[in-house]
Amino acid sequence: MSVSVEDGVIREVSDRPIKADGARRIDVGGKTLMPGLIDLHVHAYFSDMNAKLVDSRDAPYRTAHAVKKLGHALDCGFTTVRDIGGGDYSLASAIEDRLIRAPRFFYAGKVLSMTGGHVDYRTPNEQHHTHGYCSCGSMNWGGVVVDGVDACIKAAREELRRGAHCIKIVASGGVMSPSDPMWMNQFREDETRAIVNECIERRTYVSAHCHPVSAIRRSIEFGVRCIEHATLIDAETARFVAERGAFVVPTMSVIFVSMEVGAALGMTPDSMAKLEVAADAAIEGLQHMRDAGVKMGFGTDLLGSTYDRQCREFEFRRQVFTPLEMLRQATSTGAEILMQEGQLGCVRPGAHADLIVVDGDPLKDIALLAADGRKLDLIMRAGEIVKNRLD
Repeated sequence: MSVSVEDGVIREVSDRPIKADGARRIDVGGKTLMPGLIDLHVHAYFSDMNAKLVDSRDAPYRTAHAVKKLGHALDCGFTTVRDIGGGDYSLASAIEDRLIRAPRFFYAGKVLSMTGGHVDYRTPNEQHHTHGYCSCGSMNWGGVVVDGVDACIKAAREELRRGAHCIKIVASGGVMSPSDPMWMNQFREDETRAIVNECIERRTYVSAHCHPVSAIRRSIEFGVRCIEHATLIDAETARFVAERGAFVVPTMSVIFVSMEVGAALGMTPDSMAKLEVAADAAIEGLQHMRDAGVKMGFGTDLLGSTYDRQCREFEFRRQVFTPLEMLRQATSTGAEILMQEGQLGCVRPGAHADLIVVDGDPLKDIALLAADGRKLDLIMRAGEIVKNRLD
């Protein structure tokens, strides 16, 4: 096959040599040309396992971390990422203007949380809290605490005004937050539906952090399009998700990598205990979703210094999925979740020229993509070659 690229776009794909006077020609030589990978769950600014410490270090430190993390992702073949909490217009603009070497960048802006929810990082003994957008008293860099329909609408509109690709809410408890159990459902129906409606009017969608089945089911019933994590999903709920045509982005890396190094990096005993609950159910949940035919994307959610384990997501998923299934999760299904079908995650005329060349056949050996970029001979992002070992 031959592929021609011009002005950052794939112009032609042919089973015959393509005539193009003056074009630079690169012989892939029997290796595998495929779309660049898509990681749908990153937090570029999350520079430490302790979210409150991230906030106190201020923007320059967080930005320096983002530069290093995003550069590593690009070197691993991830030509697109979705920052699902914390990414902003400034970082996206710096990437667009090529001040930062990074993948294509979609962002959800600040995560919306209710008081006492997963992104309210105050410990139970902390009383201070100033209500109102952008003065939530904790985790200002990545989240905003909102209660009631009007506050939810205002916060959603504000993030969309700031260029958010979608809106992220926390619809259940989580591992890292200090005062909410994982089984807790968060946001009322009217609050969730209000946020969903704002996204519909903007022709985009809501993605919801969910661990337990109750949060997954009610979120989808209330109009949420994409579920993050779904760690505790069972077979019945997986079938429900599939029937509704919703998407799920599981995140195995953050669970199992944090189990390995979390305590050493400062995770609290309470968070480690919640992490064990997630780990016990995570792989079984993947099997439930595969059996039900749930459409799944590829996400990692790695925090702090663990970002360099991004490619291990393939290692964890291979316990359940075939290489072809994982390749689709990390390319075409990811593009569908991003509402970028035909533009990303494919090699076809009119698509963005985000391409990688693999030294081998990932359909036979998915470990080629789990090697932190060492098995990638070429990486192209928006038509620009950022790595080339073929010439």
